Amino acid sequence: MDLLWFLIIGGVAGWLAGQLMKGKGFGLVGNIIVGIIGAVIGGFALGLLGMGGDGIIGSLVTALAGAVILLFIVGLIKKG
Repeated sequence: MDLLWFLIIGGVAGWLAGQLMKGKGFGLVGNIIVGIIGAVIGGFALGLLGMGGDGIIGSLVTALAGAVILLFIVGLIKKG
């Protein structure tokens, strides 16, 4: 069941990140994948800073932060 929640939260975070980063989205499925990868990146990055989210809202914020970071990095690579 935890894996299902991870996928749902990652998917929502990817969709939100695609909306926040205009022109950086990859469509619905791509944004869901970005959100799932972003959840891992966000957990790692916020863990290094000594922060993290508990519960569904905290997990969503963490995944959203990671997805935005990932979309920003991908945008830089696409330009270069």
